[in-house]
Amino acid sequence: MALVNVVNMAVLDNPASFLSPFSFEITFECLQPLSDDLEWKVLYVGSAEDTSHDQVLDEILVGPIPVGINKFVLQADAPDISQIPEGDILGVTVVLVTCSYREKEFVRVGYYVNNEYTEEYDEEVGPPKPLDMSKVRRSVLAEKPRVTRFPIQWGDNKDEEIENVQQNGQGGMEGQSMEEAKMAGANGGGETDSMMVDAVME
Repeated sequence: MALVNVVNMAVLDNPASFLSPFSFEITFECLQPLSDDLEWKVLYVGSAEDTSHDQVLDEILVGPIPVGINKFVLQADAPDISQIPEGDILGVTVVLVTCSYREKEFVRVGYYVNNEYTEEYDEEVGPPKPLDMSKVRRSVLAEKPRVTRFPIQWGDNKDEEIENVQQNGQGGMEGQSMEEAKMAGANGGGETDSMMVDAVME
């Protein structure tokens, strides 16, 4: 079975300015001592049409991990605007939080993100160009993250049996868009569900 289970993930400071950092309060349970650190990563999808615009906003190693419930805040810088096609800055995209052990990803949490211009503009003409990024607001759909778990080998025994951790949830996101494929993982083979969380953990 999986030795690390994400119990809750809260999106802090949401909604926020596009230029503000992303902040995630992550609660996870470790069932047994781990010999290596966990690698957490935040990935922003810059374009649904071209993965070359994806940006790793931050990646950190967390460890040593004590057995039991652990909580920390993962903060990542805002995306680099110069790496996003102009036509993809506004509208809906995806931000991903992943966790890996020994370079093997075992959980991926995906959120839809809506970026909108806060000042009124002519719909037929579009917002002023270049965009004033201080007037772009980022809203993360924090209530219904898409959670995908992947079976990995946790120990040194290659014959050990790997099982996915089941987590209660309700609802989900339907469809098979490129954003959904990224949420579920490019390699497939994972088990996906929806985990209900609070926008800010109380």
